[in-house]
Amino acid sequence: MESPLEITFHGIERSEAVEARVKEKFKRIEAHFERITHARVVIEAPQRRTPLPKFFHIRIDIGVPGHKPIVVKHEPDADHAHTDVMLAVRDAFSAAQRQLDDLSDRLDKQARHEKVRRRPVPERDEG
Repeated sequence: MESPLEITFHGIERSEAVEARVKEKFKRIEAHFERITHARVVIEAPQRRTPLPKFFHIRIDIGVPGHKPIVVKHEPDADHAHTDVMLAVRDAFSAAQRQLDDLSDRLDKQARHEKVRRRPVPERDEG
């Protein structure tokens, strides 16, 4: 099922290469967890007037039916790994993948519990 994917850029020019990378990463996530209803990716470079390099903030909102949306806010830390937008996208989607894996494990555990709980009692023949 094709989930609607919305990609938004703030503070930087729209880039075909970045969009292609986001779509590629999203397809990988979607292959693992097919119940995604929508996704929004915001790539932002805050305005800075200093000569320091730009840091990229990535926010991913993923909608899953019956649950609150999964939100990943990936902001730069001290190691300066997010001065490259592709690395920031990679790290944000890795975090989103981990959260979806956790949700998937919880859903599987619930389904197994429900299956055991709903198991019918075999009928006995009286006679």
